[in-house]
Parts: sequence; structure tokens; C-alpha cells
Amino acid sequence: MYIKIFLIGILWMSTFGLTYGRPVTSDIIFGTVKEANGEPLAGANVYWLGTSAGTVTGAEGAFRLEKASGATRIVAVFIGYMPDTLDIRDVNETLPVEFVLHEDAQHLGEVTVTERRLGMKPLNGVINGLQINQNELFKAACCNLGESFTTNPSVDVNYSDAATGARQIKMLGLSGIYVQMLTENLPNFRGAAAPYALGYVPGPWMKSIQVSKGASSVRNGYESITGQIDVEYLKPDDEPGADINLYGNSEGRMEANVSGNIHLKNKLNTEILAHYEDNLMDMDENRDGFLDKPNVRQLNLQNRWDRKGDIYIFHGGVGLLSEKRESGQTAGMGVEPPFEIGLKTNRYEGYMKHAFILDKQRGTNIAFMGSASLHRLDGSFGYKHYSVNQKNAYAQFMFETNFSEKHNLSTGVSLNYDGIDQHYNLNSRASALPERADERETTPGVYAQYTLNLHEKWILMAGIRADHSSLFGTFVTPRFHLKYNPSESVNLRFSAGKGYRTVHALAENNFLLASGRSLLIDELEQEKAWNYGGSALFYIPVFGNVLKINTEYYYTHFGNQAVIDYDSDPFLIRISNLNGRSYSHTFQVDATYPIVKGLELSAAYRLNDVKTTYGGVLQEKPLTSKYKGLMTASYKTPLGKWQFDATLQLNGSGRMPAPYRFSDGTLSWNERFPAFEQLNVQITRWFRHFSVYIGGENLTGFRQKNPIVAADRPWSRQFEPTLIWGPVNGAMAYAGIRINIGRIE
Repeated sequence: MYIKIFLIGILWMSTFGLTYGRPVTSDIIFGTVKEANGEPLAGANVYWLGTSAGTVTGAEGAFRLEKASGATRIVAVFIGYMPDTLDIRDVNETLPVEFVLHEDAQHLGEVTVTERRLGMKPLNGVINGLQINQNELFKAACCNLGESFTTNPSVDVNYSDAATGARQIKMLGLSGIYVQMLTENLPNFRGAAAPYALGYVPGPWMKSIQVSKGASSVRNGYESITGQIDVEYLKPDDEPGADINLYGNSEGRMEANVSGNIHLKNKLNTEILAHYEDNLMDMDENRDGFLDKPNVRQLNLQNRWDRKGDIYIFHGGVGLLSEKRESGQTAGMGVEPPFEIGLKTNRYEGYMKHAFILDKQRGTNIAFMGSASLHRLDGSFGYKHYSVNQKNAYAQFMFETNFSEKHNLSTGVSLNYDGIDQHYNLNSRASALPERADERETTPGVYAQYTLNLHEKWILMAGIRADHSSLFGTFVTPRFHLKYNPSESVNLRFSAGKGYRTVHALAENNFLLASGRSLLIDELEQEKAWNYGGSALFYIPVFGNVLKINTEYYYTHFGNQAVIDYDSDPFLIRISNLNGRSYSHTFQVDATYPIVKGLELSAAYRLNDVKTTYGGVLQEKPLTSKYKGLMTASYKTPLGKWQFDATLQLNGSGRMPAPYRFSDGTLSWNERFPAFEQLNVQITRWFRHFSVYIGGENLTGFRQKNPIVAADRPWSRQFEPTLIWGPVNGAMAYAGIRINIGRIE
């Protein structure tokens, strides 16, 4: 049924797009519209001067325009940029033509416009997804990666529990463990780092985020099942200078971020990134005797280098992180001993990339990339204890070339190693003896990926890789993508692919130790799943502006899955292999339209149908909203001095794990959680070398009333802080300042 509805919608809207596009004849002018930095401008208006004949650029900034009788000049226009005019008598039959639009900084006075490109725009290639730039990140405080998806309709972020502060993303209705995390195309934040990784990437460090959906490229490995999130940091070769970001909120959280880069001699550049955060207050809004959020103290540093020559390019860097999380009971609750939670993390990492350009004209190059990390976590959850020391090493050698303008080949070999040493006590007894479990996996692999590009109208990408796990043997990962542009105003994409994942159950779910339930982990097999999807993107001229509409549907089904079962036993959490069916259907539609100059509105709606077999019964996946609605409004005044941003989220209801009854006959919790809304607002005042912002989150004030079950009995089996479906805090206000110090050389 879902596939039929999606295909009917695509056919109807494709027909609309085809009727809008003029038929291609021999009297056609075609080309592209770009920014000064070479980035394509999607949704730009291109028309014949003095006529009403025109068109709109597609996702890659491309256009086709039939010649108009008597007209000789073409104009390209985009909001925020100065228009450009081309006289076809100067073209001399040389096609394609190219418009280059420059930012309109006229009369801006004290305002310095550093970036005016779209905050969120579709990925240019064959893979469906979005690129989130700094313009979008600046619409909210974005203190870290986990808080950077507020205005994104495709990615949900919520707390995994009300004790440790672990945050988890969801994409296509499924847990974030099925999204492959990358930092600048290198796999990162695996195993023990996964539960808290969203807090390890400070927002002011990020230059952009690429979110790809469904089956991704085989070049980055076999682990992507529902998509990839690739974080691009600020670059050492960016404009020399330093930036400072200071932030504070009404919950006592304070942050300081510093980034600075220096251009040295011989094309060598270096960069320092620094982050410090601390919580100065204990928050217990519902007065249940437990902190609503942990007090987090984090120091995060990176030093990055690059050198770009004509033949050889180098990137490299090192980083360290030290974090302490403290949570549990507040003072004076009368429970002895008090239930306390403490997590200490130390992480060290480094990376390097070497590229050798063999033939610049054909894009022929060889490259070597490598990374290594050491992640140590010591955690206590009452009497339970978990300590892990994880070592990861990754290396990839790749070759890429364009045989012609139509044919591209990328091939390579990779090697991944995970070594996880674990000591733990899963019993709520002080006298329990610790146990030990070590995990080792070495996985070499080889891949090949072919891309066929027929004049940007048809793009086909097919990839396959074979890997050999020291634990699970050899397995093959096929992936396929197709993009079709029936006209300049319509982009269609289809994808299919398989993904695999090794489960590190205790490392990835250590926050479950906060529960009073017993934790039982079966011997787990490798997870595997197929993902199929399609999307349709439309650029429709409406009242002189461009309405952008995107529709998409994805289906994921598992051959095997590690299932976290709360339902079968009220006093047990069991992680076991799938015994039945598990799948996800996701349908989404979103639209963006600039109402007037400077004001842009967006709206989105997503429907989730996610089910898994628990205890032999196929049921809705618990703690997953059935739907989500999102509306955003962003307005920037004509001179660019003021910016106003608002986001309204509507999160649908969903199923809770099966409740049980207390001794007095009352249910431990309701069988379903209700729908709820959240409103975030921010105001920014831009100056020449700094900006000031104030805002509020969850201004509707909604919060989950009792996020911790049996909070007055933390040592009992009924104690449960891990069933989080909504915000645990009410309205919060914040303020901050961003300062640009200027050039450093």
C-alpha cells in the first residue's frame, strides 16, 4: 500500500513537472547558475529580458531555456545575490553557458555577510539527502551535534534515559545505531562512544553536516543501513582568523568555544579547536529526588593541519576529550545509601589523509586515509559498574578516475579493527564480583563502485563490496542508486542496498545499567538488513518565487537484528537475536517557500510504521512516535542586521513497553504516550565582527511528568529511568555571543 501511494504521487507530480518544462528543441540555451565559490544555486530564476518566458534551475543549478522570439538577453536572479545578464550574441554558439552570481552586499553598512547560501539544500549527487550549512546551524544555539537537528524534518534526537543524559538520533523510524557516523568521510564514534557521541562534536566546530538517507556509498563501509551523517569541521585553510562563542542557559549550563587558524608558509595551514562546558546548577523540576539531566563537565581539543599542492594534498590532526557526567539522587531524599551515577570518559584520536593527483583533467587520483582512537569509559550506576577500554583503527586505500565525462570508477581496499576490553558488574549488590568480556574483530574489505552520468539527466551508481570478519566470515554488500531528471524542475531518485552491523551490546547500551531490571544479553549474531527507497524533488514557480516540494518513501526490513525486549518480562531487559519480523515504513513530504524577500517558511510531515517481534508477537516498536510534523519560519531584515527564527514540532503518540501493576493495583505506566508539541525561538543581532543571540527552547513547557518510574525506590526492581519519550525539562532560555577577532597570520 505504501509503495502504491508513493508511486502514484510521483507519477502525478512528475506529469506536472513535465508539462511545466518546455520541450527541448534545437533552439535551446542551456547552462548553469553558480555562486562565486562554484557552488550551484538551485531554484534560481532564469528568464528572457523583456518577456515572461523563463525557467528555474534544478538541484545542480542547471537550466534549459527555449529561445524567445526577438529576445537577446538572459537574466539569472536569486534572492540575496546580484542578478547577472548574458547577451546571447556574445555566446557564439558556445554551450553550455554559465552565470556566476555574487552576494548582494550593497548598503549593508556595518554588516559583513560571510555566507548567504541556503541553510539546507539537497545533496547534488545521486544519493538522496541534505547538506546543512552554518546558516542553518546558526538558527539555533546548536551547542553540539545532538542539538543541530532542531529544524531538520528527517532526523529526530531524544534522550535515551533520564539518568545518564545519553542522546540518540532516529532516522527512518529506527535507532541511530543504524546510521553510520562519519567525520569528514572517516567512520567514527563506534561501540562505547556511540551512546554519548552526539555530545562529543561541539556545534561551533562544524562547517556543515551531510545527511544521506537509505543505502549509501560502499566506499565508506558496510555499516550504513538507514543512512549516514558526515560532519565537516572548520578547515585549516579557511579564512585566517579566530572565533569565540560563549553560551549560557537558564539551567546553569555554560559553554566556551574557540576556533582559530593560521596560514603558514609553503601552503601549510593549521587550526586549533577548543571547547569547554560545565553545569553550575542541579535541575530537578518535577521534584522526584533525581536530577533531570546529569551535570556534565567536558574539555575537548583538536589540532588540525593541511597542505594543498598541485599534485599532493595532506590533511591530518589529533584530538583529546575528557568528560565527567554526574547524576542520581539529590541530597536529603532519605535513601541510604543514595543512588548515584557517575561516568568518566577519556578519548584520544588522530587521523590523516594523503591524496596524489595523477591526472587533474580526468580526476584520476589515489588516496590513503587512516584513523585511530582510544576510548576509555568508567561508569557506576548505583552498585552496578561498567568499565571499557576500546581501541579502533581504520585504514583505506582508494583509486578513482573518470574514463570520460560519462563514466567514473572508484575502487579500493579497507581494514577495520575493534578491540574492546570490558569489566562489569550487572548485579545490584555491593558484594557482587566483577566479570570480564573482551571483544576483538578484524575486518578487511574490498570494493568497487561505477557511476554513469548521461548529461545530468540520468545518473546511475552501482557498488559492491566484500568483507571478511574474523567473527562472522565473508559477506557481500551490494548497493544501487538511480537519479532521473525528467525536466529541470523535477529530480527523481531510487535506491536499494544491504547493510551489516556487528553488535557490541553492552558497550552501545551501557545506559541500560541505570535500570533496576536485570540485564540479559544472548550470544548475538551479525545484524543485516535491506533498505529500499525513492524520492521526488520539485521546483515549482509560484508568484515569482520557487516552491520546493520533496516527497520520499523508505522501507527497511531486517534479516537479523539485536532486539531490546522490555515486554516479555517486567523485571528483565533482554537483548537477543530477532525471532520473527522487523521492519520500518517511512513516508515524508516537506515544502519550502520564500514568502517575501528575507522570509522563508518550511513545513514537513512524516509517517512512521515501525514494528518488531517481541516474545513471538509482532508489535509497534516502543517509544517511537507514529508521526512528526514540523514548521519553521526564518526572517532576516533587508540589511541583514536582525534575524528571527522559530520552529514548531508536533510529535505523535506511540506505544510504551507493556506495563505491569504495583502492589496497590495501579499500572506502572500508561500503555501509550500522548502527542506533544515543542516551540523553539531565537533572535540574532548581527554586527560587523560579532553577533548576539537570545532564544528559548520548549517554550510550550511540555515535559514528561514522571520520566523515572519508582523514583522513591531506586534500589528496587521497579526503578526505571530508561523509558523516555518526551522532554524531561520545561521551558529553557539561553543567550550567547559569537565574536570574530580577525585575521591571524
